[in-house]
Amino acid sequence: MLLAAGSGRRVGADRNKVLLPLAGMPLLAHSVRTALQVEGAHRVVVVVRPEDRSEVGDALAPHLGTHDVWLVDGGDQRHDSEHRALQALRDDIERGEIDVVAIHDGARPLASAALFRAVIDVAASDGAAVPAVPAGRLNIVDGSLASGHLVAVQTPQAFDAQPLLPAYDAADADGFVGTDTAACLERYADVAIRSVAGERHNLKVTFAEDLRLAEELVAP
Repeated sequence: MLLAAGSGRRVGADRNKVLLPLAGMPLLAHSVRTALQVEGAHRVVVVVRPEDRSEVGDALAPHLGTHDVWLVDGGDQRHDSEHRALQALRDDIERGEIDVVAIHDGARPLASAALFRAVIDVAASDGAAVPAVPAGRLNIVDGSLASGHLVAVQTPQAFDAQPLLPAYDAADADGFVGTDTAACLERYADVAIRSVAGERHNLKVTFAEDLRLAEELVAP
């Protein structure tokens, strides 16, 4: 599941940032092509804003080869977009054709297929996996001064498919909106979230300087 229902405001673009060019193809196409390389991938769903559906479809088409992807209209918030994508996958999940759902930000074009594989494998065995990289240390004051390690959480994140549907259905019934999939699972399912080693180059394009850095990282 690739989330691409954002905008280009903070990056300074006049369109969805996932359509901006990166190394000769749309930024989103990098993530889609990587997802398609993952062995055993059953379905690739791209969540888009309704107004971007046609443009995203046209932009991705030249880069798919013999593959296809499902385009699903996203919601107002990330949680809504995730839930709509899960609804599109509901039949496949309930039939047991999908064991693990991996969720990735379309604005992270440089995640490797190996990282997808790593989180999927851990989720298949332990229920849920998120990649993280060290992000320094934090001094915590709680009666005394202590130090704690900080991590930056990335995507793709992967989850056992079976608890996902009831967790999101329960969240929908409660009106709960989680910050990400892990938050929803922690609230509504008895699933421990495992951490796996992320990738330093797996940046998220949020601002114009992020896009420039991504260009430098993919340059030959």
